[in-house]
Amino acid sequence: MAHAEFPLPDVGEGLTEAEIVAWKVKPGDQDAVNQVLVEIETAKSLVELPSPFAGTVTELLAEEGATVEVGAPIIRVDSAGGTIELQAPANDSESLGAVSDPVHMAEKEEAGSGSVLVGYGSKGGHGGARRRRPGPAVATDTAPVRTVARTAARPGAQVIAKPPIRKLAKDLDVDLSQVSATGPGGEVLREDVIRQAEQASVFRNIQTPAWPSEREERIPVKGVRKATAQAMVASAFTAPHVSVFTDVNATRTMEFVKRLKASPDFAGVRVSPLLVMAKAIIWAVRRNPTVNSTWTDEEIIVRHYVNLGIAAATPRGLIVPNVKDAQDLSLLELAQSLEQLTLVAREGKTQPAQMSGGTITITNLGSFGMDTGTPILNPGEVAIVALGAIKQKPWVVDGEVRPAYVTTVGASFDHRVVDGDVASRFTADVASVLEEPALLLD
Repeated sequence: MAHAEFPLPDVGEGLTEAEIVAWKVKPGDQDAVNQVLVEIETAKSLVELPSPFAGTVTELLAEEGATVEVGAPIIRVDSAGGTIELQAPANDSESLGAVSDPVHMAEKEEAGSGSVLVGYGSKGGHGGARRRRPGPAVATDTAPVRTVARTAARPGAQVIAKPPIRKLAKDLDVDLSQVSATGPGGEVLREDVIRQAEQASVFRNIQTPAWPSEREERIPVKGVRKATAQAMVASAFTAPHVSVFTDVNATRTMEFVKRLKASPDFAGVRVSPLLVMAKAIIWAVRRNPTVNSTWTDEEIIVRHYVNLGIAAATPRGLIVPNVKDAQDLSLLELAQSLEQLTLVAREGKTQPAQMSGGTITITNLGSFGMDTGTPILNPGEVAIVALGAIKQKPWVVDGEVRPAYVTTVGASFDHRVVDGDVASRFTADVASVLEEPALLLD
């Protein structure tokens, strides 16, 4: 009988420890390759770890709630069938982030020879497996799939949905049997799942809990909260922040958003002023490239691509996932990416790969009704833009007071990289697109 212990892998960039959140197996269970063993919380996100071998679970070596160092064994498995080969965990957050992605798994299986364990690399190195460049964090029903799965939902009913749609439903904690399907032949589409997730989120948010019986609650500082606190302190006391603000007549943005919502091309896609803001920042970055830089003490690295971060408040704390290569996306593709990114973030399903490599960030204070603020830079970036609430206010035009939709754009910069004139020009460019979205056609 062969014995193997599974050490906690580094699922992020330089991860040193993680918390055991929930075991998905127990002693005596039969374990299969790629079966999810445990859910852990790192400093960035919740991650499901797949098994690198098959056998019988004999012992769980770490309790739920325990913090374990990388490399420490967390589970023991025995196999009566001979030697167990443990694939070394890949120190690669992209591959671990793809654990539950059936399309990504299919690509790896087709590219390599034999079975490939997602998240741990193939035997003897990468072999013939091809690595794809990270794309926008968006799941669509046009992804390459082989089958459309049908499963029984309720007596006399079938749920028809493609594998990517089932993955999206799982990520958003949506019961497919409760989704109203609008696709041909009763097929569940991507927008059906998102609509159901939004409705569930709304109903959860309107519930007001009773006062707890305990007079105080003590919350351990760990995981995302600890990482966020450390990052914000380091950013605030390392990078010299400077902030600028400008009021904007966003009436034409609101009209533009209304037209997009009525467009058949955007049917089923969530459209908001944040989409115009995102496109405005990408356009303004192209005109003011130094705001899309990073400071290293020895040099300033100007990135000629935009991994657009969106600050998201989640039950586990503030996280900043980003849309990869946002400069290459159409307006529709950007809308889909933003929608998927924010929904997954709210459900606490964001993966480490989605939060690494950001170049510039938006924080949408307007979603909380705030006019503006002085945002702190995301570490490694030199600019962050805040979009305030868009409200009807009096606005003076040619000496006349007229009603208008008005917002305030605020932005903070690392003054070591971004001088006042560049900061002002960049913010003015963002504001000009909000005032006249037709500039997006430039």
